[in-house]
Amino acid sequence: MLDPKTPPDVVIRAEPRQPESDPTLGIPVQADRQSTPKHRLVTIGDSLTHGFQSGAIFQTHLSYAAMIAHELGWKDFRYPTYDSPGSGLPLNLESIARSLEMKYGGHLKWWEVPFGLLNVRSFLDRTEDFWEQGAGSQFSAQGEINHNLAVYGWDLRNTMSRNADICLEVLRDNLPKDNFIKQTVAHHNERAAIRVLNTARNQEGQALSPLQAAQALSNEEIETLIIFIGSNNALGSILTFKVEWSDVGYDDMDVNDRYTVWRPIHFQAELDLMVEQVKQIRARHVIWCTVPHVTIAPFARGVGEKVVSESRYFPYYTQFWIKDKSFNPAKHPHLTANEARSIDSAIDQYNDAIVNVVREGRKQGRDWYLFEMVELLDRLAARRFFDQPRVQPEWWVPYELPPALQALKPVPDSRFFRSNAQGRLQGGLFSLDGIHATTIGYGIIAQELIKIMQLAGVEFYDAQGQKRSSDVQIDFDRLIALDTLISQPPRLVEDIINTIGWLDSVFSFMNGVLRANY
Repeated sequence: MLDPKTPPDVVIRAEPRQPESDPTLGIPVQADRQSTPKHRLVTIGDSLTHGFQSGAIFQTHLSYAAMIAHELGWKDFRYPTYDSPGSGLPLNLESIARSLEMKYGGHLKWWEVPFGLLNVRSFLDRTEDFWEQGAGSQFSAQGEINHNLAVYGWDLRNTMSRNADICLEVLRDNLPKDNFIKQTVAHHNERAAIRVLNTARNQEGQALSPLQAAQALSNEEIETLIIFIGSNNALGSILTFKVEWSDVGYDDMDVNDRYTVWRPIHFQAELDLMVEQVKQIRARHVIWCTVPHVTIAPFARGVGEKVVSESRYFPYYTQFWIKDKSFNPAKHPHLTANEARSIDSAIDQYNDAIVNVVREGRKQGRDWYLFEMVELLDRLAARRFFDQPRVQPEWWVPYELPPALQALKPVPDSRFFRSNAQGRLQGGLFSLDGIHATTIGYGIIAQELIKIMQLAGVEFYDAQGQKRSSDVQIDFDRLIALDTLISQPPRLVEDIINTIGWLDSVFSFMNGVLRANY
């Protein structure tokens, strides 16, 4: 079960770690409730907290953080926005699918494919021009610090050290160029981060990192601080299908992009530094979230048969459009089962470290809580545990979806989203990029965090300002209506995926596209 490249500090596990069932870890703490915090919710994290979906950051009003603020009845929650002709940045796959649908209807015929590719290129060109040279290229440092301080693509080191001025310098040093092949927005991450952090400055105008910004907000106290960071310390492994373990320079933002998975000892070192910064933030309650197993995301599709009945892993993981009969390990980028196991085992050690952070914090009298995000995703993992009792851990039970989601046909699951002219065929919890949640998926995360906030004694209010006395339940009927992938599934998704698969099998098309745009 050991991949030979796995570092010695990675402890390979036969099954995933057992999650903690009590967010308090059984350690009582008496929270100080004497004051009235001005900032009811502040969130720090990466794409899952930022609100990223279908390849772009755009509907930030539907991030799980904004959903929680809505349920709190708190209208002052501040977050960045990314309105644009292409609906966000860098690449909104849902907008592309709907653009093609408007032109070609509910079915993409084979002779229309070349024209469809030109249509996509035109869409990308307009998006690129808006963000690099148009209104999207303008920034303002005026205004108050955002409450959602998450930035997609950032890891622990970025969250501690990166700020808007660093991102602005990158843009100044790299003026945009019109590239006929590489049509994605240049330095899109920096552009997105500036919108999060450009107003995060001290009295002297110096730029602040997300953690420093939260500390600045906490001068007027924060009621609940959510920290959900760490996925990007391993996510690169499934985006590139390469396992490059962290080494010298893991803590250097100028060189650590070469690594796709952080060794547990390096993750621990970064986490220790982060904890010291969090201790400086005056937050009544802090919720620490564990890191999900990135190999469950349907972007990396398991191929082949699980020949060993005791294994929860497929022999290979490759790009989602590649079917079993077409997969060739000599041709297609992939991870092996043992590589996937090593990545997940490292993440289990990340999460052991996060659990220990909460444990030590509570022992010191801090009202810190644990949200087992890793458990939530494991319990939703359609292709890993469902219908395979021999590989299910003893603690594992399927996650019970809210009634409104159970009533949908088909019931949403964690498989890759597919739809055609007849409607949604499968999936629904992951968006079109196969990594980030749909709106209803973010609703599930919000619901679980609300449970912990209520356990902490946080009070929620309705639209009329009246305190809500019972368990707060998110209105999933509302989210279904807002989730266009669910309420109005794009009709060409299946045709697009099949076309990508055909182009890739005949011309190795997608490898070239990914190399040009990664």
